[in-house]
Amino acid sequence: MKINNVVVKGRFIKRLNRFEAIIDIDGEENLVHVPNTGRCRELFVEGAVVLLEKRDGKHRKTAYELIMVYRESKLVSIDSQLPNKLAEEAVRNNVIIELQNYDYIKREVTFGDSRFDLYLEKEGEKTFVEIKGVTLEIDGVAKFPDAPTERGTKHVYELIKAKQQGYRACVLFVVQLDFANYFTPNSAMDPKFEEALIAAKIAGVEILMEVRL
Repeated sequence: MKINNVVVKGRFIKRLNRFEAIIDIDGEENLVHVPNTGRCRELFVEGAVVLLEKRDGKHRKTAYELIMVYRESKLVSIDSQLPNKLAEEAVRNNVIIELQNYDYIKREVTFGDSRFDLYLEKEGEKTFVEIKGVTLEIDGVAKFPDAPTERGTKHVYELIKAKQQGYRACVLFVVQLDFANYFTPNSAMDPKFEEALIAAKIAGVEILMEVRL
């Protein structure tokens, strides 16, 4: 993925709420937008070096978007929309082995009471893909979620219904941590999501993982 706008470095001061933080840029405190509602406590620590994308827009409250955080020497993306963009790009370019050669690709398609991130078609196959971005790493293990996710659990059960109705159904974890050794559901944070994922696996929903920066 290319970043077309100006990118600057800053230092994290504090998070005000789910969507806003105060960042030091060249000695000046700036209000920035945080495009991730997760807790990210292991990333959002005072003094952490961050990357900010300067974005224009008459409806924007802030001039900067917090897009990446350095965890020691490791750069971690926290833009919750980036995994969807990366996944779509990867599917279109046949990068993901399990999701290749589709003739039709569409984002944000409704099924039942949910809206899945990708809908794919090729001869004889219709596929729903739900994408989950992974930014949490503990002792070398990538984990999802970093906060309880009722919405995520609901989507997984909806994928089971899609599978039962003849669709191919997949959960794609985009792990934005190339230094993690392996991935596992974060059962300590959200056991219900793990239960849903196990039920989905048993029902034939495919659990896929892609490591992307």
